Amino acid sequence: MWIERKRHGFPATLEDTSRTRAERVVAAGRLVLAASTLFAIWLDPSQPAKYADLTYALMVVYVGYSLALLALVWTSRGPFRLLGLLTHIADLGLFSVFMYLTEGPGSPFFSYFLFALVGATIRWQWRGAVWTAAAALVAFNGMGVYASRVLHDPDFALNRFIIRSVYLLVTATLLAYLGANEMRERGEIARLASWPRLAAEELAPLLTAHLAQAGAVLGTPRLLLAWNENEADRMHLALWTADRLDTWTEEPGTYAPLVSPPLQDSAFFCLDCGAAAPVVRIGSPAGLTSWRGPALHPGLRARFAVLAVVSVPMQGASVAGRLFALDRRGITADDLAIGELVARQLATGLDQFYVTRELRRAAAVEERIRLSRDLHDGVVQTLTGTALRLHAAERLLDGASDAARRLLGEIRAQIADEQRDLRFYIQDLKPTGLAALEEGAGFEAALRDLARRVESVWNLSVQLELGTAAAPRVPGTLLREVYRLVQEACVNAARHGGATQAVVTLALQGRELAIVVADNGHGFPFQGRFDHVALAAQTLGPRALSERLTALGGTLALESSETGARVEMRVPVPAS
Repeated sequence: MWIERKRHGFPATLEDTSRTRAERVVAAGRLVLAASTLFAIWLDPSQPAKYADLTYALMVVYVGYSLALLALVWTSRGPFRLLGLLTHIADLGLFSVFMYLTEGPGSPFFSYFLFALVGATIRWQWRGAVWTAAAALVAFNGMGVYASRVLHDPDFALNRFIIRSVYLLVTATLLAYLGANEMRERGEIARLASWPRLAAEELAPLLTAHLAQAGAVLGTPRLLLAWNENEADRMHLALWTADRLDTWTEEPGTYAPLVSPPLQDSAFFCLDCGAAAPVVRIGSPAGLTSWRGPALHPGLRARFAVLAVVSVPMQGASVAGRLFALDRRGITADDLAIGELVARQLATGLDQFYVTRELRRAAAVEERIRLSRDLHDGVVQTLTGTALRLHAAERLLDGASDAARRLLGEIRAQIADEQRDLRFYIQDLKPTGLAALEEGAGFEAALRDLARRVESVWNLSVQLELGTAAAPRVPGTLLREVYRLVQEACVNAARHGGATQAVVTLALQGRELAIVVADNGHGFPFQGRFDHVALAAQTLGPRALSERLTALGGTLALESSETGARVEMRVPVPAS
């Protein structure tokens, strides 16, 4: 790619483009400075008096040299990496010679050192300014010491020497600051341009990638993002630090409003939110304005120990909220503009995630409806017809043996059970119940719908005791698995245990979700109580339940008797 670009006369990289422009500016400045100096000396030949002929000759050569360099950099496409360094060294050497041949520390060629400083800053930003200033100060002070201590020059002016030295140092410092600021802005733009394009199916990886990039752009050790999905009351919080991401979901109104009403729609920063009367600087098209008062909700400020903060609103098609850059040092008005750009990128990423999720759910619902229709019109009707034919065959076998009639009856009962299973799962495929679960929303309603369907299909009355299930504190993906565990246990109680009643209890106990299903059936083929280890060692209990719990890192315990069974399941809940 680099060779191909060079073949067509283009610089290899954006850095080379910037370097080419810098060399052209420096070359043009060098020629103007050299030509004007030569013209001034020609116009007023009183200076330099010392080594006049040699100085004139060197100036003529330097003008020709400057003209040749200008022609070279304007006709070539760069990248001039080595050329810039060599010409810079040559300039510093020639400038020192010009000063020595004229008046030493008092020479008018002192301004050439300032040109070298500016050129180095344009080329290499703050590093160029620092190293060039060091070289210029060594050369200038060396000439001063030589003139005063060795030559004992009576024209040596100590006050001018000191003033020029300090002037050179101060100018270098200012140019170094400008160069460092330019490098920082270039870095921010580059990081904004390289914003991750991540199509994540889960929210956590998306937030980790985007907030890490936002932290790099803003140069802050902590970022807090607070947002609501459109048409949703619950607030989501994500706290990013260099080594981890923590997320929460808060109940409506927990931190309402996030910021004081006068700041609702504005970007602002505050250097000390913990002060008695914090000074808040608000960004506006006209510039910064000041406001005094508590910037953040007291609970939010206390929970995250907020002192210095930059906050910008975030508004997207699917989300609305605010971004808080915490503990940022050296906050300036520029941080508000960069923060607003970062907030737009975050809103775009979250919009894409939520829109993609809705499209995926819509496609899944459509596929469920199609599959349920195909099953109902195909397999269920076929099983129904087969069951009717078996029943007719059973009536025709009046003289057959009891064993044959019993076998036909068992086959017919098995087909009836499979029919009920299919009808139950067809209902599960419709856009209700499990399909409506969404990050904990509607979990209780989904379980009650499950209990109703179990009763209608299996004649099993299910009583729910949710207690402290605290579904909002359990991830939505885990709630779907819990729904399946309850469904499997209830169906087993009716189908294999012959139960007519069951009690389902769910409770959040520490970092575990306890699920208990107790029924009044005839229990399992074995009697007694068995924990997870004993069940695995003796290969006892329902295999489907055991496999689901093992995949979730949970445990299963069973208690079986002639009067019923008790299924105890424990599932670990990930830290939010």
